[in-house]
Amino acid sequence: MEPTFSGIYALQLAELLGRWGIPASELFAGLGLTEAALAEPGAKLPLSVQEKLTERARHLTGEPGLAFALALQMRIAAHGEVGIAAMTASNLRGALEVATRFAPTRSTAIELRLREENGMAALVIEERAPLRTMRDVVILSLSVGIWHIGNAITGHELHGDAEFAFEEPEYFQRFSGLAPGQVRFGRPANQLVFDAKLLDVPLVMADRAAQRVAREQCERALEALGQDTSLPGRVRALATREDGGFQSLEEVAKRLAMSERTLKRKLGALGTSFSELIEEQRRDAAVLLLRSPHLSIEEIADRLGYSDAANFTRAFRRWTGKSPRAYRKS
Repeated sequence: MEPTFSGIYALQLAELLGRWGIPASELFAGLGLTEAALAEPGAKLPLSVQEKLTERARHLTGEPGLAFALALQMRIAAHGEVGIAAMTASNLRGALEVATRFAPTRSTAIELRLREENGMAALVIEERAPLRTMRDVVILSLSVGIWHIGNAITGHELHGDAEFAFEEPEYFQRFSGLAPGQVRFGRPANQLVFDAKLLDVPLVMADRAAQRVAREQCERALEALGQDTSLPGRVRALATREDGGFQSLEEVAKRLAMSERTLKRKLGALGTSFSELIEEQRRDAAVLLLRSPHLSIEEIADRLGYSDAANFTRAFRRWTGKSPRAYRKS
């Protein structure tokens, strides 16, 4: 099935174009879309339609840096039950755990992962489908939007770095002041990197009762997708050992009370595999660990379960096109 986006994102584009004096009818022309239908709970748009809307919005406004305009108008409450569950969590960690678990209810083309290593944390934004011409708009608006939402729900000015897997857009320098900190392009992954201590910052609207109700609604929305989209996240959590290494497929399948064959089949239906998930975990951990000057390449390789630094170097070069030492220097 073609990946989808929540109808709310089309409505956000329409709202943004209103600032240019452009009516929603021009944005939706010929696509059979109406604001009323998009506002219905559970409304979804295929990725291809979302791409057409994004490119049309750029054309109608003449603004290539549409991502930043979208990010600045992003409000957590607009994300429905997921937004409510996130902003009523007890701290930032809880909010991000809500976002990562229930992201598929917003879009099945994007996956969020939270990673902690050596005092650093990263919110990874993984593209589960080619975003093509709207890649920069989706990834940049989501990244900057999440950061601004984080400021709002904590009541603090949060700081960190942003890294993106694509090359720097020509328009970026016009908007660089809106970024949360240092920004790097052409990196191994799309991610927000920050001090892990920020995860314990309390939220200004924490409400245990409200969060419980909102999470129940989120769980129902997740079940309505028809697939166990939370399975990859559970596999990652069970596969990661406290010492930084990883459990085997057999061990993870046993803890999930299913056979190895069943686990492989279910992951395959979601477009991934056990080995791919472990590779992603190793890559996410490696790029965080390499930020620490106190760990040698050999120590990082051992921590990630490689037999020696040479094997780690080969894997890292496959992920990034650079050696670990060159990446660390950059």
